[in-house]
Amino acid sequence: MTTRIGQAVMLLHGGDREEARNRFSALWAELDHDRDHLHRVTVAHYMADTQDDPQAELAWDLRALGAAEALAGARAGFGGHEVVVRGLYPSLHLNLAADYLKLAQHTAARRELDRCHAVLDALGDDAYGSGVRAAVGRLELRLAEAGGEPQRPDGQSP
Repeated sequence: MTTRIGQAVMLLHGGDREEARNRFSALWAELDHDRDHLHRVTVAHYMADTQDDPQAELAWDLRALGAAEALAGARAGFGGHEVVVRGLYPSLHLNLAADYLKLAQHTAARRELDRCHAVLDALGDDAYGSGVRAAVGRLELRLAEAGGEPQRPDGQSP
């Protein structure tokens, strides 16, 4: 399953969104929705990126968040895995904020950015963490430019 997900991701990054969407759709249908939570997070997260319609993208990003929450519940008490699960949330909330901004739902976008800020400490001090933090900053600017709530100098909403 992991290899097939990786192949679909490569198609997506290579610009073949339609074939990636087809493959992610097939993978989604194969997943055990009661057990394969991590694969569900991954497939839904990337499936969102293949969507042309912002509402469909939002729906897939909401599925990814739901799968992450199911994963967190399934992993509770399994020492060490909580860190991995927590590390998913900043990106998931960032994606939802971007979806809501595309849909001009500024209040919802602000809510998701605030949720993202609340879990940024789960990210490591590495390239991935830096990339997510930079993307948060860019989205804060886009939201402010779009007429969303102004941000304070510390990056938090008023």
